[in-house]
Amino acid sequence: MPHVNIKHFPAPLNEEQASELVAAITGAVTRAFGCDEGVVSIALEPVDPQAWQDQVYAPEIVERKELLRKTPTY
Repeated sequence: MPHVNIKHFPAPLNEEQASELVAAITGAVTRAFGCDEGVVSIALEPVDPQAWQDQVYAPEIVERKELLRKTPTY
C-alpha cells in the first residue's frame, strides 16, 4: 500500500528518466499518505495509442470519473 499505475503512450524514457519519475512519485506518495517508501509500488504501463480509448479512457476515466482527482482537458 499504496500502488500507483501510470498508463501512458509508449515513450522513450531512459533508465535515468524513469528513475527520476519514480523517485518524484514515491516522494509525493509517502508525504501524502505518511507511509514508508518501502511500501510504495509503482508501475509504468505503456499502452498503444490505438488501444487507449478502449483500454484506458472508457473504463478508467469515463466509467470511474468519481475517482478522478484530475481530469483530462482535451
